[in-house]
Amino acid sequence: MEYISQIAFLLVVGFFGFLLFKRITQIKKNILLGRDVDRTDQSGERWKTMLLVAFGQKKMFKRIIPAVLHMFIYVGFIVINLEVLEFLIDGVAGTHRIFAPILGGFYPVLMGMFEFLAVLVLFSCVAFLIRRNVIKVPRFTKPEMKGWPAMDGNLILVIEIVLMFAILTMNATDQVLQAKGDPHYVQTGAFFFSSFLVPIFEGMSNGALVILERSAWWFHMVGILAFAVYVTYSKHLHIFLAFPNTYYSNLNAKGYMDNMDTVTNEVKMMLGMPTESTEPPAEIGRFGAKDVNDLTWKNIMESYSCTECGRCTSECPANHTGKKLSPRKIMMDTRDRAEEVGASIAKGGKGLEDGKTLLGDYITKEEINACTSCNACVEACPVNINPLDIILQMRRFVAMEESGSPASWNSMFSNVETNFAPWKFSPADRFNWSQELKEESNKA
Repeated sequence: MEYISQIAFLLVVGFFGFLLFKRITQIKKNILLGRDVDRTDQSGERWKTMLLVAFGQKKMFKRIIPAVLHMFIYVGFIVINLEVLEFLIDGVAGTHRIFAPILGGFYPVLMGMFEFLAVLVLFSCVAFLIRRNVIKVPRFTKPEMKGWPAMDGNLILVIEIVLMFAILTMNATDQVLQAKGDPHYVQTGAFFFSSFLVPIFEGMSNGALVILERSAWWFHMVGILAFAVYVTYSKHLHIFLAFPNTYYSNLNAKGYMDNMDTVTNEVKMMLGMPTESTEPPAEIGRFGAKDVNDLTWKNIMESYSCTECGRCTSECPANHTGKKLSPRKIMMDTRDRAEEVGASIAKGGKGLEDGKTLLGDYITKEEINACTSCNACVEACPVNINPLDIILQMRRFVAMEESGSPASWNSMFSNVETNFAPWKFSPADRFNWSQELKEESNKA
């Protein structure tokens, strides 16, 4: 019977491992739909950024209450899952609490710490559910959060609550079986928090307790494996992608906008200035971005790293004034389009040639034209996502490929080109006001 349990455990781990590998491979392919961009410079600064922003959650603490609750879940997720190592060894070897004899008296202390974190996770998840569904925090009720995004946010919280209860139930029934002298259950001593549940189970038979304890153990183990697969389809993929995403952050000042190399070289060649390449490119690519393949791989990685927390949208001045722009929606749409193209290619479909484009079918010109380029969304994002970069690339496409910018913008572009200023008068006339002021002064 023991060998059957071990074989079943290996089959379950292998099954979910295969699903996870397959999904990760697909996400990698989707990210690599984007253009190449070099983010390998300043490795020391990149490690520092990752440790402070992703690991240290530096930017989360701009809003203290959700930051503390999130920290409880974050620390609990990391520390409690250390127990999974024992689960894995026990599952493969057919043992039970293999570390208990090794750690001795420290084992119940360690389990008590895990349970304390489990209680904190329970409290935080309930608080987040209340914030989403009772208090209805405004940033969770925006149009892009209807349907699946809202369900995803609630579902993950409910799953975590159930998993934490499974741990406490497993530990409580384990203690009852220890007290009854079951030889399979190693004597560990009492666990503080789950001991409060012990009276619930004391009247049960040994057989019922074993079934309940084993069920809780299997439920927690399978739940973790299923959770790992589910996360790759969820906004909670940021649990893992936040680290590479912050490492590959744009280290330039937030107000700096990248020039288009092809345009810069063309202008320099026209003016007789030295360029990186003396030969014009054989084929000039698309100016700006119309679809996901025109974006960089970093833009697409950021879309998969998006937590859908809405801090970017809640800080966006355009959104505050009732315009349709939501930086969060920009990232969600980019991810959805990458998913659609990647799935089509995987099935042998048309992929990027399916008649759809990111700009137009997902993101409208009205949205990108509403952006003030203020960088508030970039500053607000807790994992250094840059929605503005995608917006700017799309606006460049509209301006340079379609000549579709608003008339007022085209007038400004024309004035800058001819007068070197946004206003409709020549540089020589720009100080006429001072002459008028001088005349008025002389009259006085």
